[in-house]
Amino acid sequence: MRNIVLILLLLAHPVYAVQPDEVLDDPALEARAREVSKDLRCLVCRNESIDDSNAELARDMRLLVRERIVEGDSNDEVKEYLVSRYGEYVLLKPRYGGSNWILWGAGPGMLVLAGIAGGFYLRRRSKAKAPGEAALSDDEARRLEEIMNR
Repeated sequence: MRNIVLILLLLAHPVYAVQPDEVLDDPALEARAREVSKDLRCLVCRNESIDDSNAELARDMRLLVRERIVEGDSNDEVKEYLVSRYGEYVLLKPRYGGSNWILWGAGPGMLVLAGIAGGFYLRRRSKAKAPGEAALSDDEARRLEEIMNR
């Protein structure tokens, strides 16, 4: 029973990809490095932070973050440096300014357009005349009579 509890505790603990040789000696600087790393995207793994990724590029980025922090850069300066080097895609949470407004507004904008188009469709459909029942031709009436009398 104790073994099962131990296994569950080990599985419940978050696993980070940070290697022991990457960890800074100063706990305060290491905490800052972890904070910055959680906001940066691994360019290989796409939707994973560099703190969680085992990719070689993520390791290089983690080392770069720690190097910049040791040199005295603030968290924002480190992020700006990485954005200038790798592009804005490196941020897990995109910024709200500039051309990103198009991305942020596209979803709600499409929802509004779909609602307007749906409203026009329903309005036009409610005004349309219901199709009337067409009378059967003589051939169709005779054929129906044959089928019914069998």
